[in-house]
Amino acid sequence: MEEYEVIEHVKKDENASNNIFLIVAINYIIPTYVKFESEQDFKAGEKVSIDNNAVFYKNSKVGEVKIFKSAADIEVDTNYDIKYTGGYSVDGKKVYLDKNFPKFIDVDGKKIDTIESIAKHHEMSEKWMIDDAYEYAYAHEVATKIEREYVESIGVNWDAYCKEVNKNLHAVYNTKADDTPSDLDLSPYFYSKDEKALKEIRETKE
Repeated sequence: MEEYEVIEHVKKDENASNNIFLIVAINYIIPTYVKFESEQDFKAGEKVSIDNNAVFYKNSKVGEVKIFKSAADIEVDTNYDIKYTGGYSVDGKKVYLDKNFPKFIDVDGKKIDTIESIAKHHEMSEKWMIDDAYEYAYAHEVATKIEREYVESIGVNWDAYCKEVNKNLHAVYNTKADDTPSDLDLSPYFYSKDEKALKEIRETKE
């Protein structure tokens, strides 16, 4: 069984007499994203286990997976300029990492694969939530938590990691983009009202 952490829980129908809840949970190691229905409500942070499509809580079956998404099924593309370093295609089938961003960074003597930490754990999780109708700000917050859990799970200090990543983020943002993918999802840029970046992206879309 794989362990998942609950990140969202809402009642399926507020007007219904029965209590059926929609639960979203993420396994940050792979990562994978699931949504299931359950008569039992859960708090964010609680852990459930999944075996095939069956969801278990404390050894009792509590639901069946309705939606399953895995980073293992996503193509990672590092051939373009991405103003915010990471991004994703509109259809969610591809995740991008800026071509000039280091594919590996050194943090306190440990080598970190940024395709794993940024592209797969942050960007992909963020896109899954946006496609599931969550607002960008909340999706970004959850994705940052997932990225942090992954980084700390491999024994890396989060603050030291952020210091190294941010140094490179600023360098990428301050470099003029020459080649931007035509299918880049612009949700983060619209939310941030970053007209400078949007103008640059539109002028350089492939």
